[in-house]
Amino acid sequence: MKKLCISALMLLCLAQASWAAENNNDPLEGWNRSVHQFNEVMDDYIARPAAKTYRAVLPKFVRNGIGNFFSNLGEIPTAANDILQAKPGAALEASGRFLINSTLGIFGLFDVATLFGIDEHSEDFGQTLAVWGVGSGPYLVLPFLGPSTLRDTASIYPNYYLSPVRYADLSEAETYGVLLLEQLHRRHDLLDAESIVQGDRYRFFKDAYLQSREYEIKDGQVEDKFDAGLDDLLLD
Repeated sequence: MKKLCISALMLLCLAQASWAAENNNDPLEGWNRSVHQFNEVMDDYIARPAAKTYRAVLPKFVRNGIGNFFSNLGEIPTAANDILQAKPGAALEASGRFLINSTLGIFGLFDVATLFGIDEHSEDFGQTLAVWGVGSGPYLVLPFLGPSTLRDTASIYPNYYLSPVRYADLSEAETYGVLLLEQLHRRHDLLDAESIVQGDRYRFFKDAYLQSREYEIKDGQVEDKFDAGLDDLLLD
């Protein structure tokens, strides 16, 4: 893990230096728009229909349980990244949520910890790199995965490395099945938000992603700026 972190930091520092002279946070816009269009087609024909079928077939309480289950698994990498960010109190909260929901919440199917007043938060390795001072680098749209930055792209494997799914006693096919179900549930969560997307969809997703990441990295300390930016997007 230590070697992986060092390698990621070296890559990101070199990349950030090469882009330091750029005033535009989207120097790869031509590539990004092409990939965005590809992702839109895949979403139209595969992801959105699958998400709608998922919603139609499974009762709401089952979908809520699936969402709670994956959120509970996310407490482990959140706690690990809290430690890497020198936030012991937050790490304790995430660990406590995992223990409570894994036991009283029946393997995380029910969010009992929130009823006890322990609120959920989320941290990933991209946020950790930001806290360590690593710049985001240029905006980047990834095939199938969507909006990202160079920093967040470099953190994909460390995020997976910290995922409990990686260490579960599952076959390769079962592991991919669990990961696919998680992505399907996330896409289902976005169905109700589709109506707010207006104007240039590429720009909307880019601005929303970058502002959302800043909000997460700074633990909500840019809330007013985020809301203002979102209002501007909706008015365009």
